[in-house]
Amino acid sequence: MSSCRERRNQRWCAPPLTPLNEGPDDLYVQNEGVKKESSWEAIREWFRTQKSLPGGGTNGFSASAYGSISPPKRQDLRLLLGVLGCPLAPIPLVNKPPNHLHIRDIPIECSAAHYILQQYLAATGTSKKKTCPKNMYTVGMVKMVCCPTEISTGKNVKTLGARTGENGCFVLWQMSPGMWSLELVVGGNKVIAGSDGKIVWRHTPWLGTHAAKGPQRPLRRIIQGLDPKSTSILFAKAQCLGEKTIGDEDCFVLKVAADRAAVMERSEGPAEVIRHVLYGYFSQKSGLLIYMEDSHLTRVQAGENEAVYWETSIGSSIGDYKDVDGVLIAHQGRTIATVFRFGETSEQHCRTRMEEVWEIQDVVYNVPGLSIDSFIPPADIYKQVMSSP
Repeated sequence: MSSCRERRNQRWCAPPLTPLNEGPDDLYVQNEGVKKESSWEAIREWFRTQKSLPGGGTNGFSASAYGSISPPKRQDLRLLLGVLGCPLAPIPLVNKPPNHLHIRDIPIECSAAHYILQQYLAATGTSKKKTCPKNMYTVGMVKMVCCPTEISTGKNVKTLGARTGENGCFVLWQMSPGMWSLELVVGGNKVIAGSDGKIVWRHTPWLGTHAAKGPQRPLRRIIQGLDPKSTSILFAKAQCLGEKTIGDEDCFVLKVAADRAAVMERSEGPAEVIRHVLYGYFSQKSGLLIYMEDSHLTRVQAGENEAVYWETSIGSSIGDYKDVDGVLIAHQGRTIATVFRFGETSEQHCRTRMEEVWEIQDVVYNVPGLSIDSFIPPADIYKQVMSSP
């Protein structure tokens, strides 16, 4: 007991961080008069850089005047943090997941999903816990990599850019229900995000502080093996699609999707969210969540008669489950994200791939002194929310 108390009191402190670039970089100082509307702007700006590279062709992929110069490394890092930094799940957490279901009242796909989730809670040890932790502290390490970009003009497909990567770390605090705070440092830049249970917000050096539109949704990092209870709540209304083999594991596949009204709330300016779907793969042998992927499609009106589609797919392998105070927590994983840009047809497209390898260094429950005041959003977030229609 004494060693357990010492671990609670000593191990939750985060290591010192290196100096950060909190202000706008040189590229954005030159364009400081341009107001960035939302987080997808970072993705669009990155692809604009790709379009100016040699071999881009015509019809939206113009020839380059820069010779063989590769995209600036800061653009790659901005794209990595914009996509992999703090993505959200597609749907909000329901207040109370159903404990008892009547088979006659629901489809067989939903009742099967409910049974799979019960096995998942039992496998992680969550169902044995009589009381839920009041809060959770997590510290981890990440390595993010941006891979070369594939550009197609319909006839030819060329690969541009080089493989670049950065190491970093993150600190995550969570308090039920739905309160969390994340600080992620990669390559000398920091992304801060959080939720007070009602408002989800994010701050980046290139976009500043802004609130997420639409329903309050959980942080993806939390549901990918860090908090089994939240994961089960997220899939409470899932459908079981059948079985699929992931690696050497036979898995049950559960699916949840944001409804049309919810994705419409997330649309902003010329960007219209069309769909957002999440799939969870639960091992038939262990009952644990071992893989998770989501697909997010956005339509951006580029001109009067031109529309561009952005499809972001994120797949995460989840493993190295270890016991933390009686609950199995995933301590390692690998995430692969693909951003696919295309027009009305996919013959002319631009595709890039990103990777993240993450490792959990420590998890501590019930940290003394943590309160709801630790999750209060910045003051300008309330101004944005009050001024929005």
